[in-house]
Amino acid sequence: MTKIVFMGTPQFSVPILEALVENDFNVVAVVTQPDRPVGRKRVLTPTPVKQAAERLGLPVLRPEKISGSEEMDTILEMKPDLIVTAAFGQFLPTKLLEAPTHGSINVHASLLPKYRGGAPIHHALINGEKETGVTIMYMVKKMDAGPIISQRALPITTEDDTGILFDKLSLLGRDLLIDTLPDLLAGKLTPVPQDEAQATYSPNITREEEQIDWSLSAQQIDWKVRGMRPFPGAYTLLDGKRLKIWGVSIASHQTKEAPGTIIEKTKEELAVACGQGSVVTIDMLQPSGKGKMPVRDFLAGAGSHLKEGQKLGE
Repeated sequence: MTKIVFMGTPQFSVPILEALVENDFNVVAVVTQPDRPVGRKRVLTPTPVKQAAERLGLPVLRPEKISGSEEMDTILEMKPDLIVTAAFGQFLPTKLLEAPTHGSINVHASLLPKYRGGAPIHHALINGEKETGVTIMYMVKKMDAGPIISQRALPITTEDDTGILFDKLSLLGRDLLIDTLPDLLAGKLTPVPQDEAQATYSPNITREEEQIDWSLSAQQIDWKVRGMRPFPGAYTLLDGKRLKIWGVSIASHQTKEAPGTIIEKTKEELAVACGQGSVVTIDMLQPSGKGKMPVRDFLAGAGSHLKEGQKLGE
């Protein structure tokens, strides 16, 4: 029976691991990141994949760094037929990649060669892509650059944000992997090399990238807010403090005011000028040190001092 070692870390990986077990694939070990402090109280917390593996009764390995570790030696001693990774979060050394009989494959949340890297879902939304998807490819010693085994696309809707797409693409990746594995293990698939000329990259989001640039169009700001939701969150500055913006709507009217200017404030609405004369209304926000709230609650409290003509982001 084919021996599979599964590697993953966040919730994205959990349905994929569960599906392997439910479909009677022989998962001999699960590899994930070590427990990390989580939340303001820094409580040491196991990864979602570790929790799922323990629930499924699977042995768990948690190397701080897989290369040269005792855990890597353990995996090699198992002589796996296939390694499956899904958002594991570490590069695998060549010795490990080449050890399994059927190679090492990765479930990646983009339509490669577009959006190689650690934040493909964020970048697809921020860039206003109309579709995204999942790619299963062989792993090589270069980030997300291996030959493509299978792909499946998914349209991006105006209601999607990064959290929603994480869930959708996790299930899409689960289904694609289960559909792909029988033919892959039977040697019936011919992998297709990626076109390097079409490759784009999606590195992890930096703190600087979280800030809203009001000179962007209203549409681009909507993309950015949804691309940063629910993590890490897009923000602007108000009175020198961070004001996180969790939801906006694109207004139908135009303005001649400078980007970032508050052009309308009522008890229910806060409208802000954007680039190209466009306008957004802010729906949901979070002042520094407080929880998320509808804009009407903010305007009745912490934002009651705001005036039309005042600028955000300064």
